[in-house]
Amino acid sequence: MDVSTGTQDDEPGLPGFPAASPYRVLARKYRPQTFDDLIGQGAMVRTLANAFAAKRIPQAWMLTGVRGVGKTTTARILARGLNYARAGEAEAGPTIAMPELGLHCQAIMESRHMDVLEMDAASHTGIDDVRGIIDGIRYAPVSARYKVYIVDEVHMLSEKAFNAFLKTLEEPPPHAKFVFATTEIRKVPVTILSRCQRFDLRRIEAETLSTHLARICAAEGVDAEAEALAAITRAAEGSVRDALSLLDQAIAHGAGQVTAAGVRDMLGLADRGRIVDLFEAVMRGDIPATFAELRGQYEAGADPAVVLSDLAGFTHLVTRLKLVPEEAGADPTLSEVERRRGSEFAGKLSVRALSRAWQILLKAVPEVQAASRALAAAEMALVRLAYAADLPTPDEALRQLKAGEIGRQNPAASPPPAPPPAPTFAQAVGAEMPPRPALAANPAPAAPAGPRLARFEDVVALAGERRDIALQSALQRDVHLVRFEEGRIEFRLAEGARQTIPNDLARALDEWTGRRWIVALSKEDGGPTLDARAKAATESRHQNAAAHPLVREVLSRFPGSQIVDVREKAQDEAATAEAEILGTEDAARAESGDDEP
Repeated sequence: MDVSTGTQDDEPGLPGFPAASPYRVLARKYRPQTFDDLIGQGAMVRTLANAFAAKRIPQAWMLTGVRGVGKTTTARILARGLNYARAGEAEAGPTIAMPELGLHCQAIMESRHMDVLEMDAASHTGIDDVRGIIDGIRYAPVSARYKVYIVDEVHMLSEKAFNAFLKTLEEPPPHAKFVFATTEIRKVPVTILSRCQRFDLRRIEAETLSTHLARICAAEGVDAEAEALAAITRAAEGSVRDALSLLDQAIAHGAGQVTAAGVRDMLGLADRGRIVDLFEAVMRGDIPATFAELRGQYEAGADPAVVLSDLAGFTHLVTRLKLVPEEAGADPTLSEVERRRGSEFAGKLSVRALSRAWQILLKAVPEVQAASRALAAAEMALVRLAYAADLPTPDEALRQLKAGEIGRQNPAASPPPAPPPAPTFAQAVGAEMPPRPALAANPAPAAPAGPRLARFEDVVALAGERRDIALQSALQRDVHLVRFEEGRIEFRLAEGARQTIPNDLARALDEWTGRRWIVALSKEDGGPTLDARAKAATESRHQNAAAHPLVREVLSRFPGSQIVDVREKAQDEAATAEAEILGTEDAARAESGDDEP
């Protein structure tokens, strides 16, 4: 990006300036004047220096990058270097070494030189504007060495305007040079790009930008805290112009002093230490502390969406500290609290837990931004994050399924031992922390020891509710039920099924229901498996549907068509009315299908 080391344009009381010149914002006052003033663009400066020294100067340059990294300023410095000449010296040619103002420098930097023409393509998009350039390019420069055309936001030109540029851009007169600048390089036609030498201006690194801001504060006589400059650097996201604009605002906000608290109030940010406190509370599942901390930051002026964004940023920091501690720890924008406590969390939390937290927060930020009640939306997002430890992760579910498949393919082999369960967020952060409260506000009345299971299908459904995917899949696919009653199940296993299913089911039912269950294998054939019954029912529905005259007519009129799904019309209302008339016992019998309709 670009930023100068501190020029003294329009500084009151300096020689050559009026005693009371108008105020200039920092972004203009400290705009780079030479290639030496550019920061963070060493590769481009080195290439231009070599090209000028070898006299390998192209006819056009394309400067691209995000806003505020110095594209337009670089274009003016480039025009100044092409036309640099000092009074009383022989013609030296283009150079990047400009130790003092030359004959044309002041006029070029102030955009008033007759031979350096600047055009804003955002407001001059048509072919007529380009035609004016094409008509004027034939004439030699008035006083300078080259006629330089600077076209800003060139991607805004129309298709016809771009096409009109092609011939002139490829073979311009020797005295003409073009410098294009754009933030949307993908919108520039390839035919234009192929005729230009392209430079991608980089975002300024945080350390470089923070040092630059400190240097400007020293030049301005402003007392600035390092933490405040770090916050401005983070908010600028590598843009020098954004950083200088924020610094200008922070100086005015603090009446000449730039403090971390003032910058947070100005930007609606939360204290970085409080963000870490919020992270700790939510990761240990302490909902009351989480809500209290979030509301405290909200009442202090922090935007809930910004709080969640900062929380996601700290999650990313902890992940980096866990994976690349040397690189992450060297970031100059980090406070001592973030560096120290982030390292502590990195040692306690797993990558899986951090990745899950990142995904939840990443989706929550736009939800909070779009919500009419931002604080409530942020609280609900943090509730999801706090209770995320209760959800099975995809890798855990996949591991359980794979274990079931392996047991079915090779009955003689015992299933691989299940890995130890990953610690919950609260366990990872510290067991001494207060436990997460139950969801219910009031204690529920005493309930039975466990659910009542009246059918084998209820057992399968309970396995699904308890998220034992491997067991649920095995019961549906490999079990031929022989006999079922409360507390006892007999069945025959399908060929190739895992032999540990009876023990696994008995142990799971004892835990889920709080009662003793007997699960035994039988030599009787038993009924079909639940999967087979479901498949037979589907095939029967398809056959009945295919036999319908209207369906046969459709199939005959559309060769190659087939029945994909058959859905039966629900009769919930009729069942409810009948239940009211017949009573509980008759309703249950009617619902199970024992009586004829």
